[in-house]
Amino acid sequence: MAVAPWLYGGLCFRFRDQNPEVAVEGPFLLPAAVAVRGGQMAMAAVAANPADTAATAVDHRKPQREKVPGLESQRRQIENGRRRPLRVGESWFLVGHHWYKQWEVYVRGGNQDSSTFPGCINNAELFEDQVNWRLKKGLVEGEDYVLLPAAAWHYLVNWYGLEHGQPPIERKVVELPSTHKVEVYSVELLLVRHSDMDTPHTAQFSQTDSVDLVLHTAREQFLVSPQEETRLWIKNAEGSFERLCNTRVTVLDAALKTGQVVVMETRNKDGTWPSAQPHDTRSTLEEEEDFQGQPGICGLTNLGNTCFMNSALQCLSNVPQLTEYFLKNRYLEELNFCNPLGMKGEIAQAYADLVKQAWSGHHRSIVPQVFKTKVGHFASQFLGYQQHDSQELLSFLLDGLHEDLNRIKKKEYVELCDAAGRPDQEVAQEAWQNHKRRNDSVIVDTFHGLFKSTLVCPDCGNVSVTFDPFCYLSVPLPVSHKRVMEVFFVSMDPRRKPEQHRLVVPKKGKISDLCVALAKHTGISPERMMVADVFSHRFYKIYQLEESLSSILDRDDIFIYEVSGRAAIGENSREDVVLPIYLRERTPARDYNSSYYGLMLFGHPLLVSVPRDRLSWDALYHILLYRLSRYVTRPSSDDEDDGDEKADLEDKDRLPKPGRVTAGSSQDPGLEQAGPSSRVVSRSRAPVDNSPGPSHWPQRARRKHLFTLHTVNSNGTSDRSTFNEDTHAQPYIAIDWEPEMKKRYYDEVEAEGYVKHDCVGYVLKKAPVQLQECIELFTTVETLEKENPWYCPTCKQHQLATKKLDLWMLPETLIIHLKRFSYTKFSREKLDTLVEFPIRDLDFSEFVIKPQNDSSRELYKYDLIAVSNHYGGLRDGHYTTFACNKDSGQWHYFDDSSVSPVTENQIESKAAYVLFYQRQDVARRLQTQASSSKPPASSACGAPPKSEFVDVN
Repeated sequence: MAVAPWLYGGLCFRFRDQNPEVAVEGPFLLPAAVAVRGGQMAMAAVAANPADTAATAVDHRKPQREKVPGLESQRRQIENGRRRPLRVGESWFLVGHHWYKQWEVYVRGGNQDSSTFPGCINNAELFEDQVNWRLKKGLVEGEDYVLLPAAAWHYLVNWYGLEHGQPPIERKVVELPSTHKVEVYSVELLLVRHSDMDTPHTAQFSQTDSVDLVLHTAREQFLVSPQEETRLWIKNAEGSFERLCNTRVTVLDAALKTGQVVVMETRNKDGTWPSAQPHDTRSTLEEEEDFQGQPGICGLTNLGNTCFMNSALQCLSNVPQLTEYFLKNRYLEELNFCNPLGMKGEIAQAYADLVKQAWSGHHRSIVPQVFKTKVGHFASQFLGYQQHDSQELLSFLLDGLHEDLNRIKKKEYVELCDAAGRPDQEVAQEAWQNHKRRNDSVIVDTFHGLFKSTLVCPDCGNVSVTFDPFCYLSVPLPVSHKRVMEVFFVSMDPRRKPEQHRLVVPKKGKISDLCVALAKHTGISPERMMVADVFSHRFYKIYQLEESLSSILDRDDIFIYEVSGRAAIGENSREDVVLPIYLRERTPARDYNSSYYGLMLFGHPLLVSVPRDRLSWDALYHILLYRLSRYVTRPSSDDEDDGDEKADLEDKDRLPKPGRVTAGSSQDPGLEQAGPSSRVVSRSRAPVDNSPGPSHWPQRARRKHLFTLHTVNSNGTSDRSTFNEDTHAQPYIAIDWEPEMKKRYYDEVEAEGYVKHDCVGYVLKKAPVQLQECIELFTTVETLEKENPWYCPTCKQHQLATKKLDLWMLPETLIIHLKRFSYTKFSREKLDTLVEFPIRDLDFSEFVIKPQNDSSRELYKYDLIAVSNHYGGLRDGHYTTFACNKDSGQWHYFDDSSVSPVTENQIESKAAYVLFYQRQDVARRLQTQASSSKPPASSACGAPPKSEFVDVN
């Protein structure tokens, strides 16, 4: 067959069709890409030495070349390819218009030996230069270039070759709002490192390229090792920086523009990011990187009442499989940025940063400020610096991590089905599969189990069985029906000091039960007692006997006063009035008016029984003087002014004998408080005699006394000059002292004195509770409350059904929340019961109702790995953590930024609040994986360490 000459570089060569070998004479080399008419592409280089030529031919034999078709066949293949529709993401190639038109002339001519042979594909006219190979601006399709699909392009390159050194001009098809278009001009980004912002590297990307490709290109450009973790930021026009969190989106979706600066930063060895640290702490960071400690043994700084957060984080950080998941960056592939129930991956990334810092081994403690801010942003209840519950934060965090890492990108609708008589195993499997169709994450893999819930209608007996997933068990503590209350008993005998008593009463009892309990200690009838809450030297409330004890808090100061009894009603019957008495001291006011005096309450108030037929100021004065005689000294006759001795004697004759008002007397019964107004009034009707009432009391005494008496309001702050009998409200009486008289005759030390009854020394020991008892209580049958009825599909109405929860399937890591905080409509309390829980071999086989075989019983044994503790009461307290390090097997006590090793016998305490247990087969699996990659660590949590211990209890 005839051959056609081909000029290249001033030299003319002839090639045989279909002959891949080339015979060349002379010491020279051919260019890399040589076009061949009707034959295959020649080798990239031909050496003078035949041996070198053979070697070169082997090195450059890229895919096996196809047989070149005829010219008409070439034309049909290329033109048919150009007519195919554009598909998003496909590659199309630019070919110079001049070369393509030359090729069309050649193939239409039908003569392979024609002088119109186009030669190698040459796109030089499309480039601005031959160095960066940047396209010229303003190129127009059909005038400067034509577009070919990938198949057509590869055909032409295979048949004709590409000019040496020229890169193929590959472009992607992008989707515009109303059409598809080949993106001719790519996006040019300036890639820089965080540590060197002044040295940019230009890289071109299609708008359909993912941000992950940008990150990969930057890592290759800056020679980042595969072990190092990196992330990207973009610099906006105003100079601010924004994180490119989702690397799965395209350059178009990320709104990246040509000329935009993309910053790549590399995580420090200590787990921190350079951009997250202020410049003034860089020296501190260098010192931290030099520190090398045990990974995971790292405290968390208390930012202000954030011990609850620190405790929850330390517990979660010591769940081995979850921590390994973050340390090995498996979370990066599962971040869910489009979940409407999630937090756009921000909670998961913030938690990952925290874990990486804590387990870097380069920190003694870290500041969780960024994590705290993220939590407050997505959960407003955790904004600010108020104290919260560690279990509540743990619940939020587990839910947030699950949704941020949910592998289900689009949740399908799943209808919940009742058992309807089907076997439990079938219903349970269906429920779990339905749960996994919507929820599939590392949190589900690690913490989720399955309940069996059984509801029984009390009317028709309809039974409803469902299986529901759970993330933790909130188990109740066996609650005592008794309550210990401390009170002060004030006797009518002025010689007896107030007595402190510790009384055991029914938790749901009444005030009368408190009086009955006190009567057993004092011998005083409960009918002769009045109970009051004293606060700030005044009566905060005077209780009725029928009121509930739940209204009294443990911190309240409760005084129980002995008052006189009431004789039987008869012709000579007499009733007593119980008067609340306050003590006040006159103090000069701090103003320019020296005649004005202020009044200040002091001491303990009294409830004093006064015979109604002897209500006069002088009589009341002497009665009160008698009641205060233990700590108020009577003045001698020389100290008193002369007065109306006759009137004085008459008043004294009307005063009761001392023996008539002592403890145990049988005078008329005292009067109880009526209504919530805290005023003391008579239980019987008004007396039949015409004895003077309070409105007829003289307002001033006829002689100078140690103190003066005034009627005041219930607060003791303002005087009342009149008393309206129609209201049936007794006045409050204030004893006003002059400072000098109080100093001379009032003994403050004796007045504040009290004695402790023997019962105060008794300690009511609470029997410890086994954790298994709490779980049994959790699985017992209970009746639904009125606020939460169940709709019976058979009765077609809401019913107070009985409910029973059973454990069907347990997770790898079981979280047990001890419900120490009790909240009801009437009371709030914290249960400080000691719950004894095993460190190892907690066996759940007796609680799981799923059918088991002998081998599966090993799947229900758990070992303790962490404990969240709460010290204190309802209003305040402090959270700490015990946790077992997954690498060393050593237990440590985490108290905010302080970390100390402890022994196993220190873990169990009354403060235990949330328990973390890990299934033993999971622990063995993780240990096997760890031993294959590094030297084996201690296998048992709680193994005796060689370092010193701290007593945390």
